[in-house]
Amino acid sequence: QVQLMESGGGSVQAGGSLRLSCQFSGIPLRLNGMRWYRQAPGRKREMVAAITTGGSSDYADFVEGRFTVSRDNAKDMVYLQMNNLKFEDGGVYYCATGYKGGWIWGQGTQVTVSG
Repeated sequence: QVQLMESGGGSVQAGGSLRLSCQFSGIPLRLNGMRWYRQAPGRKREMVAAITTGGSSDYADFVEGRFTVSRDNAKDMVYLQMNNLKFEDGGVYYCATGYKGGWIWGQGTQVTVSG
């Protein structure tokens, strides 16, 4: 059974950086594309970034070149490097993957941006 666990969230000032991690387990990560989503209070969950099994990436327009998604198949890890964070980037960040016709989600990690 596939399981995901995020880490790396925290509180930073605007302009700061955070690196989120997603531990993938259950099957080899190399078999799955991965996505990062976020949800701010009172708002719908929205996709932030995606990375394919081949390493191609795609980003939401609001990222504007500030974030980088990457994967390390040997470690079964997916990362989201976030630079130049803005107040509106705050929220709970989730990693997700498709599996057996559905979606698997992690528990999320909180990102708070102040200033």
